[in-house]
Amino acid sequence: MKTTATLSALMLAVAVMATGCKKADDNPNMGPAQEAGAAVDAAAANAAQETREAAQNVENATENAAARVDAAADRAGENIEQAADKAGENMREAGAEIKQESKEAAAEVKAASDKVGDKTGAALERAGEKLQEKR
Repeated sequence: MKTTATLSALMLAVAVMATGCKKADDNPNMGPAQEAGAAVDAAAANAAQETREAAQNVENATENAAARVDAAADRAGENIEQAADKAGENMREAGAEIKQESKEAAAEVKAASDKVGDKTGAALERAGEKLQEKR
């Protein structure tokens, strides 16, 4: 905006200097004030066009930035979903592993218990036999 205003003022000054106080050679019916007015009109038209172009550039840049932000948000959402899926899969695998290890541990405890029971039974039998021998 500041550049456009400065450019307009500069164009006006150039137009006034170029026209001086004599009639224009290309249009003898136009005096210095009319020429200055025409220069101001031309400068204003140029400034308006530059402003429209700048506004369009800003709008385009804003749309591009918004599109990039949307794309980044979509990628982040996909990454979060993938991470959640992977975490769920890891939890299922860990649960299955714990279940299997628990079954194995229970089987080992049962086998050890059976051995203890067998040894206890054998020891009781020997003790019973020894008691009978002493009688």
